[in-house]
Amino acid sequence: MKGVLVVLDGMGDLPCKQLDDKTPLEAADMPNLNFLAARGEMGYMYTVKPGFVPQSDEAIVSIFGNDLNDSSRGQLEVRGTDIKLVRGDLALRANFATIDSLEKGNITDRRAGRTLTTSEAEVLSKAINKISLPCEFVFKPTIQHRAVLVLRGGFSDNILGNDSAYSKMGTRENLKIGSFKAMDDDENTQYTVNILKEFADKVFHVLNNHSVNEERRKKGLLPANYLIMRGAGMEAPKLKFYKKWLSVSYMPLEVGFAKTCGMKVFSFEYPKLKSFDSYQNLREGLEKACDFSIKVLQKNHKDFDYAYIHIKETDLPGHDNKPLEKKSMLEYIDKTLFDFLRRFAPPNRVKVVVTADHSTPCKLKDHSSDPVPVLLYNVSPPKKKAKEAGFFSRLNLYKKKSMDVKIIGSDSEGMSDFKGEMQGTAEKFCEKNAKHGKLGMILGKDFLEKVGFNK
Repeated sequence: MKGVLVVLDGMGDLPCKQLDDKTPLEAADMPNLNFLAARGEMGYMYTVKPGFVPQSDEAIVSIFGNDLNDSSRGQLEVRGTDIKLVRGDLALRANFATIDSLEKGNITDRRAGRTLTTSEAEVLSKAINKISLPCEFVFKPTIQHRAVLVLRGGFSDNILGNDSAYSKMGTRENLKIGSFKAMDDDENTQYTVNILKEFADKVFHVLNNHSVNEERRKKGLLPANYLIMRGAGMEAPKLKFYKKWLSVSYMPLEVGFAKTCGMKVFSFEYPKLKSFDSYQNLREGLEKACDFSIKVLQKNHKDFDYAYIHIKETDLPGHDNKPLEKKSMLEYIDKTLFDFLRRFAPPNRVKVVVTADHSTPCKLKDHSSDPVPVLLYNVSPPKKKAKEAGFFSRLNLYKKKSMDVKIIGSDSEGMSDFKGEMQGTAEKFCEKNAKHGKLGMILGKDFLEKVGFNK
């Protein structure tokens, strides 16, 4: 294997008062990532372009060298499920959300409080799939509040969804129910808009007084009584192929993207949300993602040139203004996945790139146009050492034992660095240092070439 790309979803942030005006990445104790930073180069990236607020699909599509118009969120999300698409099907991403009423159209919470359990989502979805429409459709819940919708038959995707927060590419608007809008004068486009509006209205009437939501209200929870939809797509995505890549992904979007790009996808079933503590569920998912990623790299590094690992959980605390949770997640990733990569990459001469798809600043509770930090570990000796005792003197405090790593080859420089050069360094991977790094400013379309992952 030549390189490993780790994308920490929403990692980029802004200074937080709760962290003494540091970002979660600045505040996090991440000795293993800093080890790689001291032996590599840093920079910063606009995953699409300066001033643009990217969705996750737009960012990933861009940094893998594609035009945004060559795919849609709905198509990628559905392709990450077991739903079979045929030509003419219209695919959309959906959220279970909470609104006050169809008349007022105020979105109380666009994710139903993040407390919708897996079983609740499944029950509500059965009710939704019984709705009568002039066409066939499939509605499927995926993970937590997420879902997908497919309208069967010839429709138009030249429409805007009813998710007002994503009504225009690269911008964000207020939290009112948006209107499905036709973007041309074609009769079929208007017909599509009419069908979707009818569907959304019927969903509210079916869900608002559903027994599941009545029970949620009694418990003081928000009802999941509406669907907000975006990313309508009818055409199969036209993305560049990456046949020599493996992908560790588990969210429908990233699974669908990797499959469409021809990557070998290694995935796992995400833990079900059984209680109303979504962050317990996220922690379980993060633990499983890190452990699974390590096992996949151990078993398959000889068979692929590159690996793309996408860790989703770091994005959610940004949306919920929970900087301490974000910091904790980063530290967990460091003492598991990055601990493994610190031991695996130097002796095996494997490059490691760490970045994010977008910034999700906690104080904004949303994506922003801020650039994301980039780290390229390029199997170099350390640039400088700290004067005091290093970060790595603290590794024995970790409860989790280090993974056994099978060393391939006998490169003397790599082995020397691996065995005897474990002191800490003055390098810290964070937004501030990245902006002064030697890699400089990178645009998403140039990313893989800049870090040398296109060879």
